[in-house]
Amino acid sequence: MVPARPAGAAASPPQRYQGARGRRSVLDVSDLEINVLEFRQRSFQFDRFVELGGRELAVFSRTETESESQFRPRLLHLRLVVPREWVVYDEPNDVLALARDGRTVPLRLSGAVTELRADLPEFKEQGIDWRRAEGSAGLLVYAPAELAEELLASDGLSRFGGS
Repeated sequence: MVPARPAGAAASPPQRYQGARGRRSVLDVSDLEINVLEFRQRSFQFDRFVELGGRELAVFSRTETESESQFRPRLLHLRLVVPREWVVYDEPNDVLALARDGRTVPLRLSGAVTELRADLPEFKEQGIDWRRAEGSAGLLVYAPAELAEELLASDGLSRFGGS
């Protein structure tokens, strides 16, 4: 038997419920810092926020080697730049994901991980069109196609070089 609710108590959705009513609209900094974002079969860690035209963007980073098959592989510094409101928490999988509407967690598809240089510079991931640009010293920046013109211009890339 389910215990009766005390008189005058308002009904509220469970805090860990995945429905639209139970999810906060924008994750706070502590949520971003303690979780990883899965993108292109890789895990990215939250780095910082940047502002672009009055819109807050979250920057995620990852460092990896260029190719394990090379004698002296270079370090590559990957940055993923997305509107903050697109980042959602996928609770069943315990990772951050990207959702253009800020609510609907995309399907997680598995696939082979490819070397970074083998990836196409334009692709679709998690239902979003993406572009990748290369900066100096092994910097690779991923941005949604709709923001790519401003973010991936040479002067825009300089914003993402260091942490």
